[in-house]
Amino acid sequence: MRLPKVKNIAVFIGLTLVLLGFIGFVEKQTMDKLYLDREVYIQGESGLYFVEEKEIEQIISQGFPELIAGLPLAQVPLNDIEDRLMGHPFVNGAQAYIGQKGVLQLHVKQHRPIARIVRSRAADAYITEEGKVIPTSDSYTSRVIVIHGDFAEKLMDQGEVMTEIPELIDLIEFIDEDEFWSAQITEIEVESKNDIRLYQQVGRQVVELGSALDLEEKFEKIEVFYKEILPRKGWNAYNRVSVKFKNQIVCE
Repeated sequence: MRLPKVKNIAVFIGLTLVLLGFIGFVEKQTMDKLYLDREVYIQGESGLYFVEEKEIEQIISQGFPELIAGLPLAQVPLNDIEDRLMGHPFVNGAQAYIGQKGVLQLHVKQHRPIARIVRSRAADAYITEEGKVIPTSDSYTSRVIVIHGDFAEKLMDQGEVMTEIPELIDLIEFIDEDEFWSAQITEIEVESKNDIRLYQQVGRQVVELGSALDLEEKFEKIEVFYKEILPRKGWNAYNRVSVKFKNQIVCE
C-alpha cells in the first residue's frame, strides 16, 4: 500500500518541476523580448578621439527618452537611432542592433581626417579620407597636413572635395603615406586646380606643383632637386622651385 503513495508523490514532484521549468521558460522568453540596456562601441583608428561614448549616450538619451528598461524590443527604433547617430559630424557609420538578453548594441565608426583647411577670418575644417569636409572639434585636434588658399576655402563652402578636385585627395595621401614627404611637406596652398604649391619643413623654397596630377613624376623631380641641386647650391639658394612643366625643373 505504500508504493502507490510514493509513486503519487514522485509524480507530483515531477509535475511541479515541469511547471516551474515552464514558468521559467516563459519568463525568459518574455525577458528576451524586452529592452534592458545598451552598450556603445567606438570604432576607428588608434589615436582618434573625435567621438566619445558620453556623446553617443547623450544623443540617444535626448533623442529617444522612451528607451528605458522594460520597453518591448519591437518598439526600439533601430533605423531612427542609426539616422540620429549619423547626424554627428564625426560619425562615418553607425549600426544599431539587439544583442543577447535585450541589450542594444551601438557600433559607431569615426571619420578619419587627412588634412586641415585653415582660414584667417573664419573657422577651420577637416578633410576626411572620403573627401568630405567636416568641422573641427573643440575637444580633440588631429595632427594632419595644413591646407590653405582661395580654392581650399571654396571647398569648405561646398562641403566636399571629390566633385571639384578629387586629385587633391591623391596628393594628400601620397604625402601622408611616404615617411620622408610627410615629415618634409607641412602645408599645401591651393589657389586653383592648376596652382598648387608646397611648403617645406626644411628649406625656404616654395615648390610649385601646378596641378595634383602626375604625382610620381613631379615628386621624382623634387627628389632630384634635393639630391643633386641643393647639395651644390645650398638650401637657401632659391626661393621658388617649379616642377609643373614636363621634363623640367625651374629654380629661381
